[in-house]
Amino acid sequence: MKLNKLLICAFALISLGAKAQLGTVKETFTRADSLRGNLTPLRTCYDIGYYHLDVKFDINNKFISGSTLFKFTTVEDFTKLQFDLFANLKVEKVVYKGQELPYTREFNAVFVTFPKTITKGSKDEFTVYYSGNPTIAKRAPWDGGIVFTTDSLGNPWVATACQGMGASVWWPNKDHQYDEVDSALISISVPAGLQDVSNGRLRKVTDLKNGYTRFDWFVANPINNYDIEANIGKYSHFGDTFTGEKGKLTLDYWVLTYNLEKAKKQFPANAPDMLRAFEHWFGPYPFYEDGYKLIDAPHLGMEHQSGTAYGNHYGNGYLGRDLSGTGWGLKWDFIIVHESGHEWFGNNITSKDLADMWVHESFTNYSESLFVEQRYGKQAGQEYVHGTRSKIANDRPIIGAYNVNKEGSSDMYYKGGNMLNMVRTIINDDEKWRSILRGLNKTFYHKTVTYNDIVDYICDQSGKNLHPVFEQYLKYKDIPILELMFIDGKLNCRWIADVKGFDMPVKVRVKGGEYKFITPTTRFKPVDLSGATKDNIEVDTFNYYIGVLVD
Repeated sequence: MKLNKLLICAFALISLGAKAQLGTVKETFTRADSLRGNLTPLRTCYDIGYYHLDVKFDINNKFISGSTLFKFTTVEDFTKLQFDLFANLKVEKVVYKGQELPYTREFNAVFVTFPKTITKGSKDEFTVYYSGNPTIAKRAPWDGGIVFTTDSLGNPWVATACQGMGASVWWPNKDHQYDEVDSALISISVPAGLQDVSNGRLRKVTDLKNGYTRFDWFVANPINNYDIEANIGKYSHFGDTFTGEKGKLTLDYWVLTYNLEKAKKQFPANAPDMLRAFEHWFGPYPFYEDGYKLIDAPHLGMEHQSGTAYGNHYGNGYLGRDLSGTGWGLKWDFIIVHESGHEWFGNNITSKDLADMWVHESFTNYSESLFVEQRYGKQAGQEYVHGTRSKIANDRPIIGAYNVNKEGSSDMYYKGGNMLNMVRTIINDDEKWRSILRGLNKTFYHKTVTYNDIVDYICDQSGKNLHPVFEQYLKYKDIPILELMFIDGKLNCRWIADVKGFDMPVKVRVKGGEYKFITPTTRFKPVDLSGATKDNIEVDTFNYYIGVLVD
């Protein structure tokens, strides 16, 4: 056999003799991983409805202290529950109805025993008081924790970033993505002269008369734990409004004072177009009640709900680079577009388990090409997503191990985006595809989801069995190979894939002709393509991320 000229470069990474890569890569997990990622009865027995996080930042000593009020509804009778707080932070006390409760700690999990049975259906609350020196992020946002740094004028500049690692790295909570509070009050106390910018809307600023100022921010919508943020510095503010599908949306921009003029050019040049494009493709911005914010941050950026952290230095591209290599990525600010895309996929729709982080990152990576398409036309968007393939590793499955808080391969970004573009190609109806993307955000509005929720919905709405496609690209590291063989001058083909019965439709043509869909299976069968030879057959490897072999 020989490699067809159309074979995409990524195919060089595939070993044709390798056996099927079954599911996730085998890894060893610990008791601490299970406590962090598993849904035991000690977690599922209560449903969180509201947090009040009240925390003071002693910046000079990199020390925090405060409390979290947990308001919950009881799902099943219990006398004991689990919440989470990193072991380097001290639990000062747990208070229930004015009484301190006994608790034990194991790794980063805290187990609280109540004096009597909390009965199913009841609404109740307890408060955790804590303090300590939190984990300092060394390279946020890729590693979690708190960033303690200074701006270029030497003023303190502090921010939180904890996706993956979890919000319990800096405050007590039930640290699992499946359970989101309906609303939250975030009270951050900072040294006088500094400001805090957090999620939602600013309710009150209080001079505490002790050298500290407290900023109270209220979030009116469901929010996942890792999105809750603190951004502390010397900020200036300006704003605007966007007229969207649900009316007037406030746009608030919080930037370091010396960045004000740059921000006044960069933010209005990108944010409204982003919102317009994403409302077209995905439906209304999901958090009108909380507004939309961009906040200067001492790291590259994070999708903190209603308060996107921004650190792209007021330039286009990704720190001045085009991740697609096509030129299209230099025409807009990557961080504004990508991190804001997470408002729909990640914040509105949140995966229950970190293993399904592809729901956040694959769709948001794909949203970049949809933004390009909305601005510059469909061909530009297709060129952009195709251009990102050079960054695909095919190193391990995109889906991680469940119940241990483990994400899969970083291929969830570029490979996941290319997979979704293939699904669009297979559906072959752009208006239907748009209705599916909008339908996902409407059906799963402010909800947490599983792999099956998303894949089943797309299959049901498209009328196509796309389960084998999602399974191959998400659960296995290798891409499928389309093998073409001429037997007695007649074209035959089959898929070489890990998924049993893999049968993805694909487009082929005789050079210069029109593409037509064929549906190979994993067994050779004839293909009706008049005039096809080894030298003139072409497979649509521009829209399909696959390998091709011709014999």
